Amino acid sequence: MTTFDDRKNTAENKFAHDAELLFKAHARRNKLLGLWAATLLGKAGADADAYVKEVIASDFEESGDEDVFRKLRKDFDAAGVAESDDAIRRQMQALLGQATSEIQQGR
Repeated sequence: MTTFDDRKNTAENKFAHDAELLFKAHARRNKLLGLWAATLLGKAGADADAYVKEVIASDFEESGDEDVFRKLRKDFDAAGVAESDDAIRRQMQALLGQATSEIQQGR
């Protein structure tokens, strides 16, 4: 192999690794987000677990985070939970950072 081929393979491997990390981080963030939202909605036990699964599933509706945000916003509005759009988005961002950190640390 040439040096160019080595660089190309290294770049492709890094891209694949970064994409996998991002996918895992979003999945973990959605789980943490579901637990946070379930608490605010007064859900516990099996109800909370089921709600977490709903939040995770909502992320497969479209690319990006808007589908998850809309789910939380709709559920909070229906239950009378007073969380602003900005607060929800801040929590989504904070939990993504936490999830990324946990994955990088091997947890």
